[in-house]
Amino acid sequence: MPKHLMNGYTIFRATNHCLHAKYVSFVIFVVILGLAATPSIVTAGTDVDNFQPVTNEMLLSAQDDADTWLMYGRDYRSWRYSELTQITTENVKKLVPKWAFQIGTEFDKFECTPLVVNGVMIITTPYSSIYAVDARTGKELWRYNYPLQDGLAICCGMVNRGAAILGDKIFWTTLDAHLLALDVKTGTVLWDRVVGDSTNAESLTVAPLVVKDKVIVGISGAEYGIRGFIDAYYAETGEQAWRFYTVPSKDEPGGDTWAGDSWMTGGGSAWVTGSYDPELNLVYWGTGNPAPDWNGAVRRGDNLYTDCIVALDADTGKLQWHFQATPHDVWDWDGVAGSFKPYSTDYRELRCKNSAANSPMKPST
Repeated sequence: MPKHLMNGYTIFRATNHCLHAKYVSFVIFVVILGLAATPSIVTAGTDVDNFQPVTNEMLLSAQDDADTWLMYGRDYRSWRYSELTQITTENVKKLVPKWAFQIGTEFDKFECTPLVVNGVMIITTPYSSIYAVDARTGKELWRYNYPLQDGLAICCGMVNRGAAILGDKIFWTTLDAHLLALDVKTGTVLWDRVVGDSTNAESLTVAPLVVKDKVIVGISGAEYGIRGFIDAYYAETGEQAWRFYTVPSKDEPGGDTWAGDSWMTGGGSAWVTGSYDPELNLVYWGTGNPAPDWNGAVRRGDNLYTDCIVALDADTGKLQWHFQATPHDVWDWDGVAGSFKPYSTDYRELRCKNSAANSPMKPST
C-alpha cells in the first residue's frame, strides 16, 4: 500500500446492535484525511494476480517499511509502533469516511489486527472467516468461511486475532484448533493441519508468528483444564516441527512445581502472539493462567510455566530461559502480554544481565 495511503488511513470498528436478530454486522470503516486530493488515491488499483511474495528479509525489516503491516505486532519486536506522521492531533478532526466493508457474522468480539501488503488488507473475523479486500477501495477480493461444527467449548469469545504471511501463503487459525495455509491470491486452502483436540476444549484464537521456515502458534483452553503448548509447523508443508508444553510433565524440568497429577490439566494457554530475536534466534512467548483458575489447593506449587515469559530456540522449541510473573496464580492474572523484545542502549548487556544465573530470568536446566 503506498505510503501516502498508509499515512492517511486509520481503521476502527463499529457494531450494529439489533435486539431481535440472531446476527449483527461488524462494519470495518476506513477513513481518510479530507486534505488536498491525491490522484493516485483514485486511480491506483490492486491487482492481486501480481501480488509480490513476502520474503523472510521483508519480515526481518518490517519496522522499516511504512507501506505494509506484515505481522500481528507489526515487527518481530512486537512494538506495534508506526513512525507515520501525517495524522496528528491537529488534523485528526478532518478524517472523513473513505469506504466501509460490512461483515455479516454472529455477534462476538472483533479482535483482528489486519495485515496490509501490496495494497491488500487481510481481515479475520469471529466464527472463523477470513477476507482479502482492496485496501484502497474496500472491494472484496476473496473470502473463506471455515465450516465450524456446533458445540465447541470456547472461553472468552469466538474470536480470532489475525493472520500471518510468508511467500504467497496466508496462515490462519480456527476455533476448532486447526492451522490453515491459504493462497493469498485466491483464498484457496493449500493445507490444513489439526493442532489440538477441540473435543477436549483445545482451541486456537492466536495470530500465528512466522519465523524463518516455520509458523508458530499457541493453544487456548486453560479454563477447561487443558495442558497448554506452543507449536511450530513448516510453512511449506504444514508438518509439525516441534512442540513445547507450557506445563511440564513430572519427569521434565519444572514438573516438580505441580502437586500429584495436577500438571495433566494444568492450563497455561498461549493465545497472544509472541516476538522473535533474530540475533539470538529466540522466540519469546507469554503464557496464561494455571487451571483451575482460582482453586490453588488442587495444584500446590509454583505451577511452571504458567504466567511466564518463555524463551524458546526457534529451530527446536527447546526452553532457554523463563520468567514467571505470578507463581501459583490464584487470581487469573495471566502473563500473555509480556512477550516483547526489550530495548536498551546496550541491548547485549541487558540480555546478558537478564540471563545470568542470579537473575529472575532463569536459564533452562
